Amino acid sequence: MNKPLAPPVFTATQPIHYPESDGAPMGETDFHITVILYLRQALRFLFRHAEQTYVAANMFFYYEEGNPAAVTAPDVFVVKGIPKHDRRIYKLWEEKVAPCTVFEITSRSSRLEDLGTKRALYEMLGVKEYFLFDPLSEYLSPPLQGFEREEGLYRPLPLSAEGTLFSRELNIILKPEGSLLRVVNADTGEPLPTLDEAVELAHQEMERARLEAQRAEAEAQRAEAAEAEAARLRAELERLRRQH
Repeated sequence: MNKPLAPPVFTATQPIHYPESDGAPMGETDFHITVILYLRQALRFLFRHAEQTYVAANMFFYYEEGNPAAVTAPDVFVVKGIPKHDRRIYKLWEEKVAPCTVFEITSRSSRLEDLGTKRALYEMLGVKEYFLFDPLSEYLSPPLQGFEREEGLYRPLPLSAEGTLFSRELNIILKPEGSLLRVVNADTGEPLPTLDEAVELAHQEMERARLEAQRAEAEAQRAEAAEAEAARLRAELERLRRQH
Protein backbone atom coordinates (compact mmCIF):
# COMPACT_ATOMS: atom_id res chain seq x y z
CA MET A 1 0.00 0.00 0.00
CA ASN A 2 1.41 3.33 -0.99
CA LYS A 3 1.90 5.83 1.79
CA PRO A 4 0.11 9.14 1.30
CA LEU A 5 2.33 11.95 0.18
CA ALA A 6 3.33 14.35 2.94
CA PRO A 7 1.92 17.83 2.48
CA PRO A 8 4.44 20.34 1.18
CA VAL A 9 6.23 22.39 3.82
CA PHE A 10 6.35 26.11 3.22
CA THR A 11 8.98 28.16 5.04
CA ALA A 12 8.70 31.88 5.47
CA THR A 13 11.32 33.90 3.69
CA GLN A 14 13.84 35.16 6.18
CA PRO A 15 13.92 38.97 6.36
CA ILE A 16 17.05 40.50 4.94
CA HIS A 17 19.30 41.98 7.60
CA TYR A 18 20.84 45.38 6.93
CA PRO A 19 23.61 45.93 9.52
CA GLU A 20 23.95 49.26 11.29
CA SER A 21 27.71 49.10 11.73
CA ASP A 22 30.81 47.23 10.65
CA GLY A 23 32.77 48.07 13.80
CA ALA A 24 35.17 50.35 11.93
CA PRO A 25 36.14 53.68 13.55
CA MET A 26 34.60 56.96 12.35
CA GLY A 27 37.91 58.44 11.25
CA GLU A 28 41.60 57.66 11.17
CA THR A 29 42.83 60.59 13.25
CA ASP A 30 41.53 63.26 15.60
CA PHE A 31 41.75 65.69 12.68
CA HIS A 32 39.34 63.63 10.56
CA ILE A 33 36.90 63.00 13.41
CA THR A 34 36.90 66.70 14.34
CA VAL A 35 35.97 67.74 10.79
CA ILE A 36 33.22 65.12 10.51
CA LEU A 37 31.63 66.05 13.83
CA TYR A 38 31.92 69.78 13.09
CA LEU A 39 30.26 69.47 9.68
CA ARG A 40 27.40 67.45 11.15
CA GLN A 41 26.88 69.90 14.02
CA ALA A 42 27.25 73.03 11.88
CA LEU A 43 24.89 71.83 9.14
CA ARG A 44 22.30 70.60 11.63
CA PHE A 45 22.39 74.01 13.28
CA LEU A 46 22.18 75.80 9.93
CA PHE A 47 19.09 73.81 8.93
CA ARG A 48 17.55 73.60 12.40
CA HIS A 49 14.34 75.29 11.21
CA ALA A 50 14.11 73.30 7.95
CA GLU A 51 11.85 70.40 8.91
CA GLN A 52 12.43 68.62 5.59
CA THR A 53 16.24 68.72 5.60
CA TYR A 54 18.13 65.81 7.16
CA VAL A 55 21.84 65.76 8.07
CA ALA A 56 23.70 62.56 8.98
CA ALA A 57 27.27 61.41 9.51
CA ASN A 58 28.99 58.04 9.12
CA MET A 59 25.66 56.24 8.62
CA PHE A 60 25.23 53.09 6.55
CA PHE A 61 23.54 54.10 3.31
CA TYR A 62 21.89 51.17 1.47
CA TYR A 63 21.06 51.89 -2.14
CA GLU A 64 19.79 48.55 -3.52
CA GLU A 65 16.84 46.75 -1.98
CA GLY A 66 17.53 43.12 -1.14
CA ASN A 67 21.31 43.51 -1.37
CA PRO A 68 22.99 44.34 1.96
CA ALA A 69 26.34 44.44 0.16
CA ALA A 70 25.19 47.51 -1.77
CA VAL A 71 26.14 49.89 1.00
CA THR A 72 28.32 52.91 1.58
CA ALA A 73 28.85 55.17 4.59
CA PRO A 74 29.39 58.82 3.65
CA ASP A 75 31.27 60.82 6.24
CA VAL A 76 28.54 63.49 6.11
CA PHE A 77 25.50 63.79 3.86
CA VAL A 78 22.50 66.08 3.52
CA VAL A 79 19.08 65.09 2.17
CA LYS A 80 16.31 67.51 1.24
CA GLY A 81 12.66 66.55 1.19
CA ILE A 82 12.51 64.05 4.08
CA PRO A 83 11.75 64.48 7.81
CA LYS A 84 14.78 65.13 10.00
CA HIS A 85 14.08 62.49 12.67
CA ASP A 86 17.00 60.28 13.72
CA ARG A 87 17.57 57.03 11.83
CA ARG A 88 19.57 53.86 12.40
CA ILE A 89 20.39 53.35 8.70
CA TYR A 90 19.37 54.97 5.44
CA LYS A 91 17.52 52.86 2.85
CA LEU A 92 17.23 54.65 -0.46
CA TRP A 93 14.21 52.65 -1.66
CA GLU A 94 12.26 53.59 1.48
CA GLU A 95 13.27 57.25 1.67
CA LYS A 96 12.99 57.63 -2.13
CA VAL A 97 15.37 60.60 -2.07
CA ALA A 98 19.13 60.59 -2.66
CA PRO A 99 21.37 63.03 -0.78
CA CYS A 100 21.79 66.40 -2.42
CA THR A 101 25.29 66.81 -0.97
CA VAL A 102 27.95 64.40 0.30
CA PHE A 103 31.21 65.14 2.13
CA GLU A 104 34.13 62.74 2.38
CA ILE A 105 37.08 63.55 4.66
CA THR A 106 39.97 61.96 2.82
CA SER A 107 42.55 59.84 4.63
CA ARG A 108 45.36 57.47 3.76
CA SER A 109 43.02 54.49 3.53
CA SER A 110 40.16 56.24 1.72
CA ARG A 111 41.83 58.51 -0.84
CA LEU A 112 41.61 56.11 -3.80
CA GLU A 113 38.03 55.12 -2.99
CA ASP A 114 36.96 58.74 -2.45
CA LEU A 115 38.24 59.76 -5.89
CA GLY A 116 37.26 56.53 -7.62
CA THR A 117 34.46 54.18 -6.64
CA LYS A 118 32.65 56.57 -4.29
CA ARG A 119 32.72 59.39 -6.79
CA ALA A 120 31.29 57.07 -9.46
CA LEU A 121 28.67 55.73 -7.04
CA TYR A 122 27.46 59.15 -5.93
CA GLU A 123 27.37 60.29 -9.54
CA MET A 124 25.25 57.25 -10.46
CA LEU A 125 22.90 57.75 -7.48
CA GLY A 126 22.22 61.35 -8.48
CA VAL A 127 24.02 63.14 -5.64
CA LYS A 128 24.14 66.72 -6.91
CA GLU A 129 27.27 67.84 -5.05
CA TYR A 130 30.29 65.93 -3.82
CA PHE A 131 33.00 67.54 -1.68
CA LEU A 132 36.31 66.08 -0.55
CA PHE A 133 38.58 67.56 2.11
CA ASP A 134 42.01 66.45 3.26
CA PRO A 135 42.55 68.00 6.72
CA LEU A 136 46.25 67.14 6.71
CA SER A 137 46.90 68.24 3.09
CA GLU A 138 48.73 64.97 2.50
CA TYR A 139 46.60 63.15 -0.05
CA LEU A 140 44.67 65.76 -2.05
CA SER A 141 46.03 68.74 -3.95
CA PRO A 142 44.33 71.10 -3.45
CA PRO A 143 43.07 69.77 -0.10
CA LEU A 144 39.50 70.95 -0.83
CA GLN A 145 37.84 69.66 -3.99
CA GLY A 146 34.25 69.69 -5.15
CA PHE A 147 32.11 68.33 -7.95
CA GLU A 148 28.69 69.32 -9.24
CA ARG A 149 26.48 66.96 -11.24
CA GLU A 150 25.52 68.29 -14.66
CA GLU A 151 23.69 66.18 -17.23
CA GLY A 152 24.43 63.05 -15.23
CA LEU A 153 28.18 63.65 -14.87
CA TYR A 154 30.34 65.32 -12.24
CA ARG A 155 32.12 68.52 -13.22
CA PRO A 156 34.88 69.96 -10.99
CA LEU A 157 33.94 73.12 -9.12
CA PRO A 158 36.44 75.99 -9.44
CA LEU A 159 38.12 77.23 -6.28
CA SER A 160 37.87 80.91 -5.47
CA ALA A 161 40.99 83.04 -5.16
CA GLU A 162 40.78 82.42 -1.39
CA GLY A 163 40.67 78.65 -1.89
CA THR A 164 36.98 78.32 -1.00
CA LEU A 165 34.11 76.48 -2.68
CA PHE A 166 30.45 77.44 -2.90
CA SER A 167 27.71 74.87 -2.33
CA ARG A 168 24.70 75.82 -4.40
CA GLU A 169 22.53 73.15 -2.77
CA LEU A 170 23.28 74.24 0.80
CA ASN A 171 23.96 77.94 0.12
CA ILE A 172 27.19 77.82 2.11
CA ILE A 173 30.84 78.64 1.53
CA LEU A 174 33.38 75.96 2.43
CA LYS A 175 36.61 77.49 3.69
CA PRO A 176 39.70 75.51 4.73
CA GLU A 177 41.16 76.79 8.02
CA GLY A 178 44.17 74.63 8.74
CA SER A 179 42.81 71.16 9.45
CA LEU A 180 39.21 72.41 9.77
CA LEU A 181 36.72 72.86 6.94
CA ARG A 182 34.78 75.93 8.02
CA VAL A 183 31.13 76.36 7.05
CA VAL A 184 30.17 79.96 6.26
CA ASN A 185 26.59 81.15 5.81
CA ALA A 186 26.57 82.56 2.27
CA ASP A 187 23.72 84.97 3.06
CA THR A 188 25.27 86.57 6.14
CA GLY A 189 28.97 85.84 5.68
CA GLU A 190 29.01 84.53 9.26
CA PRO A 191 31.14 81.44 9.97
CA LEU A 192 29.43 78.70 11.95
CA PRO A 193 31.31 78.06 15.20
CA THR A 194 32.71 74.77 16.37
CA LEU A 195 31.26 73.32 19.57
CA ASP A 196 34.21 74.65 21.59
CA GLU A 197 33.80 78.08 20.00
CA ALA A 198 30.06 78.04 20.67
CA VAL A 199 30.66 77.19 24.33
CA GLU A 200 33.22 80.00 24.60
CA LEU A 201 30.81 82.45 22.95
CA ALA A 202 28.08 81.38 25.38
CA HIS A 203 30.43 81.94 28.32
CA GLN A 204 31.35 85.38 26.98
CA GLU A 205 27.67 86.25 26.56
CA MET A 206 26.95 85.07 30.11
CA GLU A 207 29.82 87.20 31.41
CA ARG A 208 28.55 90.24 29.49
CA ALA A 209 25.08 89.65 30.92
CA ARG A 210 26.52 89.33 34.43
CA LEU A 211 28.48 92.58 34.10
CA GLU A 212 25.45 94.34 32.63
CA ALA A 213 23.33 93.13 35.54
CA GLN A 214 25.97 94.42 37.96
CA ARG A 215 26.02 97.79 36.20
CA ALA A 216 22.22 97.95 36.26
CA GLU A 217 22.16 97.07 39.96
CA ALA A 218 24.81 99.70 40.74
CA GLU A 219 22.86 102.28 38.75
CA ALA A 220 19.68 101.39 40.63
CA GLN A 221 21.51 101.73 43.94
CA ARG A 222 22.87 105.12 42.90
CA ALA A 223 19.40 106.24 41.84
CA GLU A 224 17.95 105.01 45.14
CA ALA A 225 20.67 106.80 47.10
CA ALA A 226 20.10 110.00 45.11
CA GLU A 227 16.36 109.81 45.76
CA ALA A 228 16.99 109.26 49.46
CA GLU A 229 19.34 112.25 49.56
CA ALA A 230 16.79 114.40 47.72
CA ALA A 231 14.13 113.37 50.23
CA ARG A 232 16.46 114.23 53.11
CA LEU A 233 17.20 117.66 51.64
CA ARG A 234 13.49 118.36 51.11
CA ALA A 235 12.80 117.41 54.69
CA GLU A 236 15.65 119.62 55.92
CA LEU A 237 14.40 122.53 53.82
CA GLU A 238 10.90 122.11 55.20
CA ARG A 239 12.28 122.08 58.75
CA LEU A 240 14.21 125.32 58.17
CA ARG A 241 11.12 127.01 56.74
CA ARG A 242 9.12 126.13 59.81
CA GLN A 243 11.78 127.62 62.08
CA HIS A 244 11.46 130.97 60.31
